[in-house]
Amino acid sequence: MLTLRKGLTHLGRYSMLMGRVLTQPDRLRMFWKSYVTEMFQLGYNSIAIVLIISFFIGAVICLQIKLNIQSPWMPKMVVGYTTREIMLLEFSSSIMCLILAGKVGSNIASEIGTMRITQQIDALDIMGVNSANYLILPKVAGLMTIMPILVTFSVASGIGGAYATSFMGMTTVDELNEGFRYSFNQWYFWCGMIKAVVYAFIITSVSAYMGYTVEGGSVEVGKNSTDAVVSSSILILFSDIFLTTILT
Repeated sequence: MLTLRKGLTHLGRYSMLMGRVLTQPDRLRMFWKSYVTEMFQLGYNSIAIVLIISFFIGAVICLQIKLNIQSPWMPKMVVGYTTREIMLLEFSSSIMCLILAGKVGSNIASEIGTMRITQQIDALDIMGVNSANYLILPKVAGLMTIMPILVTFSVASGIGGAYATSFMGMTTVDELNEGFRYSFNQWYFWCGMIKAVVYAFIITSVSAYMGYTVEGGSVEVGKNSTDAVVSSSILILFSDIFLTTILT
């Protein structure tokens, strides 16, 4: 009962905060400047980890499929086909966003949480600035804009990792090409884009909420940063079930 009450309290406070966030900015010039900055900090700085992880995961998926689905009755192109479907439908959108929730979410929660305990947010409120809109909206808009691009890079890097396995003699480029091209459904790519935008909103809004509502000192900032990662990860998994059901 206590857990339910606490959950409803957080839901209400989160909804009220989002009501303040999702309003027209008072100064559009300041918003666009912050928006571009957040796209760089949250998105551009994450490209390296996205490419590296996706490359090796694509290679591992390809190897595992090749080693575990060996049968004279199985077409050789199934390795490339299955790798492509996994990267498009789940890894590059859902799993990659879970990984980014740890990097981006903790960064957002700790940044805003530090501003809260150092009374910088209180100073903005005293000056009549909508602090929630000023601080959180550029982060939400920035990551929602850049996340589909990161997902596209992830798919490309994963496929590159699959091609790298051909140098190990596990498969051939021709087999992979046939599998990657076989029965391609363009809608699966757009499913990944839709998921990416939804997950980006979850990561930024939940993490910002955890940082914005922190109370106490630096210890609480660290705790709320951890809670932000856990909460956003759980919500991404729940959303994945729902979105997969309605989109595919």
